[in-house]
Amino acid sequence: MQITATTFSGLEEILAKEITALGGQETQIHKRAVTFSGDKKIIYRCIYELRTALRIFLPFHTFKTKHENHLYKKIREVDWTAIMDLDDTFAINGTTSSKYITHSKYLALKTKDAIVDQFRTKFDGRRLSVDRDNPDHRLNVHLSYDNVCTLSWDVSGATLNRRGYRTATGEAPINEVLAAGIVLSSNWQRDCDFIDPMCGSGTFLMEAAMYAYNIPPQINRKEFGFMRYKDFDRALWQEVKREADARIIDFPYKILGFDKDFSAVKAARLNILAGNMDGKIEVERGDLLKLNPETASGIVLMNPPYDERLRVADVNAFYKDIGHALKHNFTGFDAWIITANIKAMKQLGLKPSSKKILFNGALECQLAHYELYRGSK
Repeated sequence: MQITATTFSGLEEILAKEITALGGQETQIHKRAVTFSGDKKIIYRCIYELRTALRIFLPFHTFKTKHENHLYKKIREVDWTAIMDLDDTFAINGTTSSKYITHSKYLALKTKDAIVDQFRTKFDGRRLSVDRDNPDHRLNVHLSYDNVCTLSWDVSGATLNRRGYRTATGEAPINEVLAAGIVLSSNWQRDCDFIDPMCGSGTFLMEAAMYAYNIPPQINRKEFGFMRYKDFDRALWQEVKREADARIIDFPYKILGFDKDFSAVKAARLNILAGNMDGKIEVERGDLLKLNPETASGIVLMNPPYDERLRVADVNAFYKDIGHALKHNFTGFDAWIITANIKAMKQLGLKPSSKKILFNGALECQLAHYELYRGSK
């Protein structure tokens, strides 16, 4: 089967590597997506084990169209009654880059009308119901710039960043998939301590811990979209879970989180408990400017305030203090910092060895790597 996995801009190559490692074939990288081929087991593995995927789509029908009436006609030609039952609920998400049908919501509306009208005709006026929050079927309709319309089933259900551990949030929490992608971008080999000195509600810590112990990211989640489909293979799903859970490993180093805000520490601890990570992550109240790590090397990863959603009194001085603390207290470490405040980032007083553009919501961010050598390199 042809499969599409979506992700954040900048994480496409990492997602493609993950898919290949799970057995996906013929991977192709696109903007915010990777397409590949695989059987039902590969689909189940991707849903359960991919760390950087937001959604998994199964395309099943394509056609070219430039006009809303032709779009309606082509969609109504699909035998929807063979796929969905009258008592089922559904939801439609539309995306378009066509110059002829330019509004995504209108694209979704015309698709919905065609499906509903087919049921009304076949069942004496009775129709399917739309449920945007918890539907039996999620349909994605995509109209490309060259006017190719692709219909796909969203087999993930709710977005895959919903791991099931986030029961408490601090201010401006980072998306779980983006956090996982940043952890993987750091090329951390799971061979040293991992420290987040501004941990907030603990998303980096949770994603780092699941990676360190090779724990499937969806181990705590109970429901996915494909489970409501007629071809759901419960035995195969249980087999995929057993095999993945058997690959969990030991991790001999520490995963440490600190935050000077007690409410953030409390939220992180609640999420650690909810994610069954108690004993694998340590979180304490602490200020980065006063931290002195117990080891001579490790990885530091942080998402400091950008002075956007979280305001900072003097953001330039704040970033200057971060740089001072890293230079003097974390010599021998590798530091990774993501921020949307590029101007303030220059106040760190550190020369990055690499940079990468990522998006935290609508904010364009820079992920920078700093090698904190003792003396000159």
